[in-house]
Amino acid sequence: MRLFFALSFLLSVIAAVYAGDDSKSSSTPSIPPKAAEKPVIDMYHGTKVLDNYRWLEDGKNPKTEKWVEQEMAYTRGILDGLVGRDAIHKRLTELLSVGSVTPPTIAGRYYFYTKREGMQNQPVLYVRNGLNGADRVLVDANKLAADGTIALDWFQPSDNGKYVAYGTSPSGSEMSTLHIIETKTGAILHDTIERTRAASVAWKLDNSGFYYTRYPKKGDVPDGQEMYNRHVYYHEIANDPEDHPEDSDPLIFGQGRDAEDWPNVSLSNDGLWLLINVAQGWTKSELFLMDVKAGTPPTRVTNGKNFLYSAEVYNNKLFITTNEDAPRYRVFVADAGNYDREAWKELIPQSDAVLQGTAVFGGKLFAQYEQNASSQLKLFDLDGKKLNDLLLPAIGTIFGSGGRWDRNELFYGFQSFTFAPSIYRYELKDGSTSLWTKVDAPSIDPAAYEVNQEWFHSKDGTRVPMFVVHKKGLQKNGHNPTLLTGYGGFNLSLTPTFSRTAYLWMEHGGVYAVANLRGGAEFGEDWHRAGMLEKKQNVFDDMIAAAQHLISEKYTDKNHLAIQGGSNGGLLMGAMITQRPDLFRAVICQVPLLDMIHYQDFQIAKLWIPEYGTSENAEQFKWLYAYSPYHHVKPGAEYPAILFMTADTDTRVDPMHAKKMAALMQSEAKNGLSRTRPILLRIESKAGHGAGKPVTKQIEEFTDVYSFLFWQLGVKE
Repeated sequence: MRLFFALSFLLSVIAAVYAGDDSKSSSTPSIPPKAAEKPVIDMYHGTKVLDNYRWLEDGKNPKTEKWVEQEMAYTRGILDGLVGRDAIHKRLTELLSVGSVTPPTIAGRYYFYTKREGMQNQPVLYVRNGLNGADRVLVDANKLAADGTIALDWFQPSDNGKYVAYGTSPSGSEMSTLHIIETKTGAILHDTIERTRAASVAWKLDNSGFYYTRYPKKGDVPDGQEMYNRHVYYHEIANDPEDHPEDSDPLIFGQGRDAEDWPNVSLSNDGLWLLINVAQGWTKSELFLMDVKAGTPPTRVTNGKNFLYSAEVYNNKLFITTNEDAPRYRVFVADAGNYDREAWKELIPQSDAVLQGTAVFGGKLFAQYEQNASSQLKLFDLDGKKLNDLLLPAIGTIFGSGGRWDRNELFYGFQSFTFAPSIYRYELKDGSTSLWTKVDAPSIDPAAYEVNQEWFHSKDGTRVPMFVVHKKGLQKNGHNPTLLTGYGGFNLSLTPTFSRTAYLWMEHGGVYAVANLRGGAEFGEDWHRAGMLEKKQNVFDDMIAAAQHLISEKYTDKNHLAIQGGSNGGLLMGAMITQRPDLFRAVICQVPLLDMIHYQDFQIAKLWIPEYGTSENAEQFKWLYAYSPYHHVKPGAEYPAILFMTADTDTRVDPMHAKKMAALMQSEAKNGLSRTRPILLRIESKAGHGAGKPVTKQIEEFTDVYSFLFWQLGVKE
């Protein structure tokens, strides 16, 4: 059978006019490399599971490296010669030169925020002295690596802004090193702390030190556990770092707890209470309080139930936002130090909208909501009385906020599909709103596009919404090139965002669709739980129904429909490939999870067991094996054209998933050797899961994506 496929491929090469450049064929591989089949059979609860490509999981094996090198040569041999590629690259360079900005964090008289402009690879941390003061560069990660591959991961100023702790990491690894800079002088202190990935930092009010989270070093825990065991420590600022090395920082919290716990820290406005929020997956968290002055061990505030909690301590009151017996969340208040659950008082009850979070700004309670996948902002007093609805510019998304308990101002970021990221300032005294800054996008005309929210029914009858964006005046002719994306997991919402690259697609008559699948947060915890664990198939059914809706509404047909997704969305793409290969012409599958039997053994994936389950459990194995994309490739079946994309330093989803799936499909699929409907693997070097990726790499990556899509769907440049 494989010989037949090979002969068919050779005939197709002779007949096809590939990208208008026949000279490429003599210098590049004409077929993908053949990955050796080395069968490994595992037994899971009485079921034999075959894996022919287990050896590709070892990324440092010379044989794996050689195979990857050959795969890259084959992929580049196809992508580099595609017609219109240069024009796509040029336009993407213009679009990705549209910058970014974040709402400011206020500390003392200072305003700290990040901004990226033009062809800067990484955002720059700025500081402004006073509301109308001049901006000054504080940390510029672009100067740390010529190729832009060192990123500023996070930052946290001290209470009065004297110091800023910040983290940097190389090659998208997110494995941060903590540094401290003095705001006034720009001097970098000697203190550095390794292994501070996504660190949570809470400064003491006198700038003498801070509570923070870090990971163990190799040798302190069993092999493979270095990415877990996130604990809370205290670090004292020292003139001589030899006086206070990081290993001498006292452990505050975490010893003896589950290795997968994820604690974060914050201090009360008076500095008397340390609040520790411990996430345990995406359905449960716990709160602990520590009396800083007494120095007693942290005490549990919550009751261990399977709900989510977040909180803030203000003036000895604990303001708690939770989905406890309220899937769309509500707010309680309690006295700090009173650990009796019965003493909690409901402050803001559950409403029709989903409460995303609260914060005390200017002595008021600032609340962010989401309704039908669009943001809302409301202001309450500390007794729970609603004071105001903040008017937003359009249907869209709040992407951050900043303020202080003792300031009569707050900031928030807003964006939408046709609204570039903008930062607004709200004055608490008079309720006025003003534009603080915005991202300029001179090469984009948002007024030329329209946004609609459409609803469709999934397989089980559930109503699911989807945003559809396209040029005004688009004709529903049944064959418009259409790009559909989704995620459906981890309690995350896909709300309207300003996608720079989507404009390239829409400028050429494309339809851009975003489906709000179950598993997300769009309609509260019930919506999330309806798409996780044993109900994960609901997510896939929703995506299939979204595609069918686009076809039935005459936006497109199966020959002009492509799908794209990454990470958990990459798993979604894998399920679409194996469950409905007839429904799509092309698939962009980015940093994906695909081997769901073996996934928990790599990188930080044990953190995701509460969302997916684990094959180590007999019942959970059944539902994982039922949809695991890697285990449902059918020999001889024809699949869409596929571009698998991953990165060599991804510390979240191991690149082994994409490697094994590409090898299997190139071997088994009817079109595995096709150059007209290919299955390709792209591995980015010096890049991770996506965070911190320099703009230059983004341009090259999206050039490959859109060249591939334009080619497969017949879009003319």
